[in-house]
Amino acid sequence: MQLRATATAALLVALAGCGGGGTTATTGPAATAKATAADAVVKTSEGTFTIRLDAKDSPHTVASFESLARKGFFDGTIFHRIVPGFVIQGGDPTGTGTGGPGYTTTDAPPPGTQYTKGVVAMAKTQAEAPGTAGSQFFVVTAQNAQLPPDYALLGTVVSGMDVVDRIGKLGDPATEQPTKRVVVRSIAIRSS
Repeated sequence: MQLRATATAALLVALAGCGGGGTTATTGPAATAKATAADAVVKTSEGTFTIRLDAKDSPHTVASFESLARKGFFDGTIFHRIVPGFVIQGGDPTGTGTGGPGYTTTDAPPPGTQYTKGVVAMAKTQAEAPGTAGSQFFVVTAQNAQLPPDYALLGTVVSGMDVVDRIGKLGDPATEQPTKRVVVRSIAIRSS
């Protein structure tokens, strides 16, 4: 139990330090984009998984993610943080955990949101309001990550959870750093 509490506290600090910074969606590229009913097909060096995007609960977040994916923003990025049994995190163009697209969006998650296995949400800094998002996303690999409802929902993994689980084992629990480089080759947006 103490290990889980320590891991949860460490992840909260880690997720809090990984946002994007910049302006809000009202002045960024996502201001004019419209979210659609879509899936994001994430091709990685370890295999492919598909995210059903949650445009209903997070229209700005999804519109931004779709726009970035269509521009190839995520191509060649890595999963820079892998916490076994908890989350995998990517979407940072610098690979350091500090980069983003240069703007943010805000979609506060519904009250009572739980980050359970397969849920995909957006990382943010601790200073940012609940639901603030840049480009960094995380996929929950724990049965329940026990995080507060502060992270904008991006969607849910609907296929390829075995790939996510495989990636989720490629991290050092002490450092949360990957033990193997996992590259996002591309993210394609398809109508669902």
